[in-house]
Amino acid sequence: MRFMFRHPAHYIALGFGSGLSPVAPGTVGTLWGWLAFVVAQHWFTPLQMGLLALLALPVGWWACTVTARHMDLADPGAIVWDEIVAIWLILLLVMPAGFIGQLAAFALFRFFDAAKPGPVAWADRRFKGPGWRGGFGILFDDLVAAGCTLLVIAFWRFFTG
Repeated sequence: MRFMFRHPAHYIALGFGSGLSPVAPGTVGTLWGWLAFVVAQHWFTPLQMGLLALLALPVGWWACTVTARHMDLADPGAIVWDEIVAIWLILLLVMPAGFIGQLAAFALFRFFDAAKPGPVAWADRRFKGPGWRGGFGILFDDLVAAGCTLLVIAFWRFFTG
């Protein structure tokens, strides 16, 4: 906890503490992002939510870069800002959706993020390393996982009407 409050980048990158979960921090961070999105919908328009998600990308790049450097790790599991932003983008594009639709989006994203099939594995390897490149890499594989999630949802909607 002390590490998280030592620098504002840590607080952001660690998902406001959700990344400190001793069990499945990526899943906990994604759940936090989902909850934050659902709550924020009550105060923000879809355009404002989109702008918030877009702003979260460069802020996250900075926060993930700084935090990974301070932790001296390329992609620490406690950094969950990437999962938070990814689920925001997914939900922004699938809404309006009921609880089951949102749950399906969550489950698909967690599958792609954890299993890292095909393009997600490529993205995960592509930008590893220290500095700004590594900070971008932390975000990039989750953005690709979000894209895969959205592609599956789009196919599902196309074929089921």
